[in-house]
Amino acid sequence: MRVDRRRFIGVSAATMGALAFPGTGCARVLGAAESNSKTGLIFHELYMWHNTGNHAGPVPYGNPVQPYAHVEGPESKRRFRNLLEVTGLTDQLYMIKPRAALESEILRFHSAEYIQKLKDLSSGIGGDAGPYTPMGTGSYEIALLSAGGVLTGLEAILEGKINNAYALVRPPGHHALADLGLGFCLLGNAAIAGLHAFENFDLERIAFVDWDVHHGNGTQAAFYSDPRALTISLHQDKLFPLDSGSHQENGAGPGEGYNINIPLPAGSGVGAYTYAYEQVVLPALDNFKPQLIIVPSGFDAGAQDPMGRMMMHSEGYRSLTKMIKDAAKLHCGGKLLMCHEGGYNPTTVPFDGLAVIEELSGISTGTVDPFAPVFAELGGQELQPHQKAMVDKAALLLEKLPIT
Repeated sequence: MRVDRRRFIGVSAATMGALAFPGTGCARVLGAAESNSKTGLIFHELYMWHNTGNHAGPVPYGNPVQPYAHVEGPESKRRFRNLLEVTGLTDQLYMIKPRAALESEILRFHSAEYIQKLKDLSSGIGGDAGPYTPMGTGSYEIALLSAGGVLTGLEAILEGKINNAYALVRPPGHHALADLGLGFCLLGNAAIAGLHAFENFDLERIAFVDWDVHHGNGTQAAFYSDPRALTISLHQDKLFPLDSGSHQENGAGPGEGYNINIPLPAGSGVGAYTYAYEQVVLPALDNFKPQLIIVPSGFDAGAQDPMGRMMMHSEGYRSLTKMIKDAAKLHCGGKLLMCHEGGYNPTTVPFDGLAVIEELSGISTGTVDPFAPVFAELGGQELQPHQKAMVDKAALLLEKLPIT
């Protein structure tokens, strides 16, 4: 039996032909100068230089952990970026050069004391910004560029240059609190972007839909009492942070009803995520009618990710992207911003990300994900009764969401 080697590197014949022999009749790859894409991409090599060190516990002074690369390293993000380039998709997107966020912009969310702590650690040899949040020399400046990358994508969308954008940034942000780094996150990228939009673009309603496998506690905290923001988080139940992300966390004061958590049982697949979107996410967006949608986008709900126990795959992410893109088109003229969060399997994350950006842009590269057929056949991909019960419980929260 002859094996098609292309299937295992994920690049179609048409794409390879376009890359090797442009202008020969194969799928045409536009040069950056002639691209008129309405989908933006934000990336900078410095994102990959954020140093999280390694795991180590020297015996007998600590836990006996042999030094190993930290799970929040650059590889999955860099390979995501590389796959976009070798498939030719990068050249068909609106490339956006990020800027560093201003201190005044991050102080809309973070405390001055916390920012000073980050500066001190960054100017020295690094250290811990908070629990599970190591940083190295220069990491604060890179975090400013990460938050600023999300801001440049936001500005391009709200200024009408593009319809949607993916900010492939690092370090991530959705766990960061006002005065504490948490869960690999230094600055609250999505929260900072939302506050920037409220301050500078006169928006009245922004929806956040977080599909990272971990609860988006930082974004939730930023807007917990703010009725201008609808915050929705789909995450593995009781994973991280352990004490947050329940159905009971539903907003407070004037923001009561505007925070919706959808904790899903471990082992949930595409069926559970699709049902959650159909029964909770999309109806909530219909009620709220956002003027902008921001998606903290983590791919750690993917099958075989080391930091989660879910079973999503690239075609599942493509389907969710289509649903959220259609909702953005219906409610806010297509204004949709995605900012990268987790995702730690360096071989699968690139294909998940490619599927999302293909759907955002409407451009198919013909690339084959060699992992998707395997993951799609895993037992339990369909919606299970115990998963349905958790989603149905979250759907009851729609009764508390004021109708705009």
